[in-house]
Amino acid sequence: MKLYNYFRSSASFRVRIALHLKGLPFEYVPVHIAKGEHKQAAWAGVLTEGLVPALELDDGTRLTQSMAIIEYLDETQPGARLLPADALGRARVRALAQIVACEIHPINNLRVLKYLTRELKVEDEPKNVWYRHWVREGLEAFERQLAAGPTGRFCHGDTPTLADCCLVPQIFNGQRFNTDFSGLTRTMAVFDQCMQHEAFQKAQPSACPDAEA
Repeated sequence: MKLYNYFRSSASFRVRIALHLKGLPFEYVPVHIAKGEHKQAAWAGVLTEGLVPALELDDGTRLTQSMAIIEYLDETQPGARLLPADALGRARVRALAQIVACEIHPINNLRVLKYLTRELKVEDEPKNVWYRHWVREGLEAFERQLAAGPTGRFCHGDTPTLADCCLVPQIFNGQRFNTDFSGLTRTMAVFDQCMQHEAFQKAQPSACPDAEA
């Protein structure tokens, strides 16, 4: 398999975690989103949505959207299960994952931040305040969801799930923007637990071949 991704892309980070959790080998194909490579004609036939990640299967089929990719891998590949066996557990894990993927990330991703600064002429600090506000608000909801559910070392029980695949990249990005994580006790405990796991360490941005300072 080939994974088209960018080391700082949180959506790409999610898929890298899932691949490593399942022990699946893949070819890393970097696409420099910050430099606009994804918009170049050379990538048009590969990145049909103009976004990363994209996962190319052995038969040439390409999958897009991190959540769809991860669920496909969980349904078709052996190794660690990323969604619980029971329907209520799956619903809870998906809800936690979607707090990040559907509530926080869409209004804070790179193209949105660039639109704020380029088209709307928002200065850097107000843009950063915007970012921190929505991350903090989303993670407070995440914390409440964790508190309302069963205890465990990870988001749902004692093994990593789709929710952990989404949480960790969001914390990494939040750290880059100096987001306030105080009081998010369970959320940060889960993050710390994840970062002791080899799969999360291997997937983090600094471990990527295209990593930059």
